[in-house]
Amino acid sequence: MNDPGTAAAVAETADHAAWVRAAARNNAEWCDAVCRAHGLRGDFGDDAWASPRRTPPLYPDAVTLTERLGTSAGAGAAADLLARIDTASPGCSVKDSFACLDLAPAGFEVLFEAQWIHRPVQAPTSVPAFPRPLAHPLEWDVITEPGDLSAWAAAWGAEPGGCGPFRPELLADDATHFLRARPTGTGTGTGTNILAGAIATLSGGGELVGLSNVFTAPEAATAGIEPRDTWAGCVSAVTARWPGLPVVGYESGADLEAATANGFRPVGPLRVWWCAVRPDADHGGTGVTEGA
Repeated sequence: MNDPGTAAAVAETADHAAWVRAAARNNAEWCDAVCRAHGLRGDFGDDAWASPRRTPPLYPDAVTLTERLGTSAGAGAAADLLARIDTASPGCSVKDSFACLDLAPAGFEVLFEAQWIHRPVQAPTSVPAFPRPLAHPLEWDVITEPGDLSAWAAAWGAEPGGCGPFRPELLADDATHFLRARPTGTGTGTGTNILAGAIATLSGGGELVGLSNVFTAPEAATAGIEPRDTWAGCVSAVTARWPGLPVVGYESGADLEAATANGFRPVGPLRVWWCAVRPDADHGGTGVTEGA
């Protein structure tokens, strides 16, 4: 007789793995969009997305798309992946979407770990749209003008006068949407007084929304706005603009807690590997071994 509990656990594991793959692909498409805006061309393979030239700051040089890289069946594939990216200059990084690689023998170290998250179309009804009433309600919209982008980037944490890694060309990308939150009644002028924001990326033929760069500006604390409020408002804005679509992303720490409080569930770990200087930068030997 089949054990219903075992069958349910197997089904849940398969479900989580499917959403990790979908989230990794969505994230890779976002990384590719950032690179295109900088005039860089990345390549999608069955196993990973990779950029042969150094990517913009804060963005990986490769994003793995399958867990097979970390199995015996994928032996040598991780070494091949490193050969497809610029490991010669300092700062190379790989987003190990399934937390299954061991790149330490190649001179890499773990920069950070996080959890992929998924919010079903029908989120649990026990999760409120907003955890609590805000003393200063926020209005969410999508920016369209370069001047608004620089204001958004400043609130996100970019250096004054710049847009960080976010080029204005991204505003013309139909799949990319910069969301901002301002106090109610701010109006439609230049995007000042941005207290929170996020980036939404459509993928899967417009059937999936990925959230990244979700932030709560320091000034938001004076208005009593916390990460849980940011995620609540962001979810509300996304579901209103793209009704009926599941939402994915990855987070850690307080933002992971805020996301799960607003209907997301963790579906699998990821880690980002970083290498300051490769000892074998001529690709003569990567020394990579695959993890379990």
